[in-house]
Amino acid sequence: MDRYAVMGNPIAHSLSPLIHSQFAEQTKQDMAYEAILVPTDGFESAVNVFITSGGKGLNITVPFKEQAWQLASDCSDRAQRAQAVNTLTLHENGRIQGDNTDGTGLLRDLIQNHELTLKNRRILILGAGGAVRGVLAPLLAESPAEIRIANRTPERAQQLVEAFQELGALSACGFDGLDGYQADIIINGTSAGLSGEVPPISESLFPGTEAAYDMMYNQNEPTDFQCWAEACGAKLSLDGLGMLVEQAAEAFYLWRGVRPNTQTVIQSLR
Repeated sequence: MDRYAVMGNPIAHSLSPLIHSQFAEQTKQDMAYEAILVPTDGFESAVNVFITSGGKGLNITVPFKEQAWQLASDCSDRAQRAQAVNTLTLHENGRIQGDNTDGTGLLRDLIQNHELTLKNRRILILGAGGAVRGVLAPLLAESPAEIRIANRTPERAQQLVEAFQELGALSACGFDGLDGYQADIIINGTSAGLSGEVPPISESLFPGTEAAYDMMYNQNEPTDFQCWAEACGAKLSLDGLGMLVEQAAEAFYLWRGVRPNTQTVIQSLR
């Protein structure tokens, strides 16, 4: 039985073992998948132990995605662009292949699951951390009219603009620099929801917005950002559970060469 796992800290909340066990059952793959809590200063050691035990692949979550990028022997173009890795494929020759499936997961959720159009749309992204960096290139590949990145610290948003500006129309500002801006789609990439808060932006941004999307998720109820966006006038509010399942499906495909049905898994998690 081939062995896979997700590594992070914290990790007890992870739905990845449940998702991948459903993928394996559905596609009749002989594999086991577990969650491994890794000390914040012990990532490389934990990966080496997993490799030595015969492990075939790893998903990587907070706070180790940048370390995984540095550890990988080879990286896909999308992982190199993001400078972050969430999927490691462990080869018998000792090579470690790094990839980032977050952007693909987000696009599949937005476009296939929710039937949103990104081409020629104005997209506002809240936050400028690793989660946002990992999805920028795939979003820009869909040819939106513009992506504006707003962050508490405008300088961090500007750094992302400079890193990705050759891929499409990008701009940056602070949360207080959005007066009068009208977006078609608003994506929350901040971690405000972890503390029960919402980003400090004006409620006037939401009326007329086609969709407000939270990269965070709750299984059984809307996120704080979803509730707030709908109350402020967004036509549609969505959470990131579909993104979680879709990025996992991409990782599963990289490992096993077969694509699972994500819809049945999303429905079962709900």
